[in-house]
Amino acid sequence: MYVNKSEEQGPFRGGSLDSVNPANEEKQHNNEASTFGEHQDNRTVSTGRPTSSKRDVSTIIFSLKNEVGGLIKALRLFQEKHVNLVHIESRKSKRRNSDFEIFVDCDTDNEQLKELTQLLREHTDIVEITPSENFTIPEDDMAVPWFPQKISELDLSANRVLMYGSELDADHPGFKDNMYRKRRTYFADLAMSYKLGDPILRVDFTSEEVRTWGVVYRELNKLYPGHACKEYLKNLPLLTKYCNYSEDNIPQLEDVSHFLKGALSWSWV
Repeated sequence: MYVNKSEEQGPFRGGSLDSVNPANEEKQHNNEASTFGEHQDNRTVSTGRPTSSKRDVSTIIFSLKNEVGGLIKALRLFQEKHVNLVHIESRKSKRRNSDFEIFVDCDTDNEQLKELTQLLREHTDIVEITPSENFTIPEDDMAVPWFPQKISELDLSANRVLMYGSELDADHPGFKDNMYRKRRTYFADLAMSYKLGDPILRVDFTSEEVRTWGVVYRELNKLYPGHACKEYLKNLPLLTKYCNYSEDNIPQLEDVSHFLKGALSWSWV
């Protein structure tokens, strides 16, 4: 989003931050980046065009995953648009521990800034843009952005949402479990391929998954009589009868959806 230059420019101003040099990206992503001193605040990191006093400095903050080569790829976009970097810093993202937020002051004109932000949006998550004081925002950019207004339009943005999906953080219990990662990717791809009006795809569960389900199913059934509400106790036998809920079978969502639609005129989708 755009904010006024007169406002406080994001979370980086006044805080303790790491300095990032594009040549040392590997160190930065291993938390070994050096710290900018006061005498270094105006250091220019050139990406292809000399600084001009007639041009204006704009600020962009974007986030990157903590992975090798990520920062270099992002900075290459600045080089492609011949945008000169005046100052660059990084810090751990406050939104996701696995991400870094990159703070960039760049020497650019209005047209370059618009083209650059369009490119960055395709490859990074832009947190904030602070244009120069002379930057004019087109009327089209001030309008309300498109958003889904009916359920079928969610299909247009399903693959563009911020989510974990098949990706795992390094501290996730299943991060080193290749079989778990493979199955997680399978389920994520299955979900992303769904479109409104399609039958819910049936899943072929592995024998290990069915065994795990069986253990959980048996243990929970021991607890239901003393802990579940009366509505749950009333409807569980119906799910067992019509949706094949059992310790040796994981129910399919399409079967449950059909049952709910017949019993309550309500379905999953």
